[in-house]
Amino acid sequence: MGTYRVISKEVREQVIDRVKNQGVSVAQAAKDAGISTKTVYTWLSQKATGQPGLVEVAKLKRENKGLYELVGKLTAELEVQKKRSR
Repeated sequence: MGTYRVISKEVREQVIDRVKNQGVSVAQAAKDAGISTKTVYTWLSQKATGQPGLVEVAKLKRENKGLYELVGKLTAELEVQKKRSR
């Protein structure tokens, strides 16, 4: 299995721009950036389908967890207030 390397957002955007707007081939853009063509095709398909990246997914999961905790806390407080008002 290959090694994993983080590629900056700027490099990703530059590669995508070169392919989509400047007419550079995927193979050439990948070679110039030192990445695989498969990586570039993945970026292009994600851009087309609007899929979030891994960092975005992790951020959304953390946010969801916090929101669930908040809803649980507020629900518990509401139940306590209902019992007091009876």
